[in-house]
Amino acid sequence: MIRHKPYWLDRFPKTRRPSYPRLRGRVEAPVVIIGGGLTGAACALSFGAAGIRTIVLEADRVGAGATAGAVGLIREDFDASFVETASSHGLRASRLLWQGMRRAALDFAAALRRFQVRCDLAPQDLLLLARDAPAAKSLRKEYQARRDAGLDHTWISAAALTRQAAIDAAGAIRTHAAVFDPFRACAGLAAAASARGAGIYESSAVERIRMGRKHVEVSTRHGVVQAEAVIVATSARLKDLRALRRHFRTEHSYAVLTEPLPAGVRRELGSRTTAVRTDRTPPQFLRWMTDDRVMFAGADQAEIPARQREKVLVQRTGELMYELSVLYPPISGAMPEWSWDFSHDTSVDGLPCIGVHRNFPRHLFALGHGRHGAATAWLAARLLLRHFRNEPARGDEFFGFGRIL
Repeated sequence: MIRHKPYWLDRFPKTRRPSYPRLRGRVEAPVVIIGGGLTGAACALSFGAAGIRTIVLEADRVGAGATAGAVGLIREDFDASFVETASSHGLRASRLLWQGMRRAALDFAAALRRFQVRCDLAPQDLLLLARDAPAAKSLRKEYQARRDAGLDHTWISAAALTRQAAIDAAGAIRTHAAVFDPFRACAGLAAAASARGAGIYESSAVERIRMGRKHVEVSTRHGVVQAEAVIVATSARLKDLRALRRHFRTEHSYAVLTEPLPAGVRRELGSRTTAVRTDRTPPQFLRWMTDDRVMFAGADQAEIPARQREKVLVQRTGELMYELSVLYPPISGAMPEWSWDFSHDTSVDGLPCIGVHRNFPRHLFALGHGRHGAATAWLAARLLLRHFRNEPARGDEFFGFGRIL
């Protein structure tokens, strides 16, 4: 029987899940954060470690939304073309964007260890596949552009792919990455933030954001937060931010987790030490689990109505299992034990928007994470802290809305 719920959330004992109160009454803090997922928790901890108190407002439960549905991949690059980004925004901007992402990935993994967050963090490099010769030619140009820009990526030949990963493909770019449990990481970061003074409130959906000359007021059904600034770290359609929706599109993604693979199958699958990003449209992501299961995610499509989600999930589960057997024929016949869907927002140019918007002077945004992995959460936390302190670093401006306006 397939369990149609996020694996990370389902495997975490309900009796041990963190619980926070609902916001009631009026409170004040320098910063209020909308969204209690991985990005919101990372922002709360980063600000708290800097001595800045925050209030976190989560509409449901901390980490139970898109964070619980994610693949759990910390990658050092964006899920975007460096060549196309350089063409659109310039080589300098592209180099600074990719360098910022790499630093965020390294810093995030280090922060999880420093704050002793138990989330099964482990290295598992990422292979960006090219399945045939034309795709390999294009990917080779992408690889060369990244190398010329000083990025530490490696080209993997077809023969090496067969030896190392048992994948029949024409070539791949190898980038450094890590895997982890995103829900446990979110819960750990939230707990560390709470210990440093953050006020965290669940079941506290934001109903209104009102800007004043000196403050911003964020209202829920039962309470109000007055702050100097508000961080928007959620893809929820907040009515006071409708004007921003034209910059993003919301997509549904799907994921499956197989049963443990038999030893005979495992012997045919190479070293199983790398995650995989295919060149399908939309792309698919594969990662190996420590208990000999495979997680496979993708089949993205435009956001669908809630009434259709259950039916579409069953359909997409079958599609993903078929595509997994195409990538790894020995897995053919394996059954999924979990399947689920989750949503994400992608910006018009495919890169995250982290920073300020000229029409919202007291807002800081962390939106459009797309398929870029969990490092964007820590990238947003550090970049927004610099914005709040008015201490921007070189290249911070390229992450903001100014890039696409």
